[in-house]
Amino acid sequence: MNKENEIRSFLVINTFGIGDVLFSTPLVRNLHDNFPDAKIYYLCNKKTAAIIKTNPLISKVFVYERDEFVAERKRSFFAGLGKYLRFISGIRKEKIDCAIDLSLNTPFGLFALLAGIRKRFGLDYKNRSLFLNRKIKISGFLDKHVADYYLDVLKLMNMPLRPCPMEVYSDPESKSWAAEFFKKNGIEDGDLVIGIAPCGGDAFGKDAHIKRWPEENFAVLIDRLRKEFNAKVLIFAGPKEKSDVFKIINLLDSGDSIFEFSDRSLSETVALVGKCRLFIGNDTGPLRFADALNKKIVALFGPVDEKVYGAYPLDGERARILKKDLPCRPCYNKFRLSPCVRNFECMKKISVDEVMFAARKLLAK
Repeated sequence: MNKENEIRSFLVINTFGIGDVLFSTPLVRNLHDNFPDAKIYYLCNKKTAAIIKTNPLISKVFVYERDEFVAERKRSFFAGLGKYLRFISGIRKEKIDCAIDLSLNTPFGLFALLAGIRKRFGLDYKNRSLFLNRKIKISGFLDKHVADYYLDVLKLMNMPLRPCPMEVYSDPESKSWAAEFFKKNGIEDGDLVIGIAPCGGDAFGKDAHIKRWPEENFAVLIDRLRKEFNAKVLIFAGPKEKSDVFKIINLLDSGDSIFEFSDRSLSETVALVGKCRLFIGNDTGPLRFADALNKKIVALFGPVDEKVYGAYPLDGERARILKKDLPCRPCYNKFRLSPCVRNFECMKKISVDEVMFAARKLLAK
């Protein structure tokens, strides 16, 4: 293999959400395996920085929060310019050899150039890779998993690739907190703990509801899981979704053995998900955590293509994907969401019986 003159450091750039960042971890693992002595830096947004900082393969994280840069520009031209210069200077100080740009946006290639990174590889979407040396042109994430699109960039370096799963880690403090929480609430090692992610996450913004299985279905499901398996149920959501979680809890026959987590840090969430034996959820960040932690999962997919954004790598012995193949599905293509013309049937038609059947099969294994 051409070792690209023995690269000593990399900067991986991905400023998208939790799922996309986790989809890049197989790329990080391959970089480490092929260049074990190289430092790997990562550029991401403030929220996802929490799950990248705990990755033992990452030497340092650079945080780019667009709203903060925009606010400085609005304050004054020179304040905005100063913030950009300090940001780029911080990267330049590390003397990084190679950038892997997964951002699909022009500015980050420019940042890498201004930071003195001579080798700049990445994905070219809508001719936005002006400042990259080598690139792979794409029209969107369409015919294979996002993680495989990311890995394709390493082929530009003639790098041998090894199939590997996603990775996510929590810090020791979060693991201790989760263990103490279980102890205080009488959850023992032999108990069946099932995680539930009933909401839609932040990625779709105001349209997040279209990725949700109906609340009443989750309530019926949780009651049946508790009755049939005597399960302890952990419900995960974001801070903005707390009221939605309580709508589900209020529909339950009983609140016993039900625990809600909508205000914990990402690292604490990862630690809790790590204690689940089974995880059931919509297309959300916590579901990705369960997948990356090699948990048994039942994933409910509607508008989004599970072949592109689903479990990775797909293992039918560990992961069950439930979906309805309507002619209009998937309606999220090339980063655009088409208006729903069938009243969200793709999610509503997944029955509680189907989810219970999948759960029984996985737990039986």
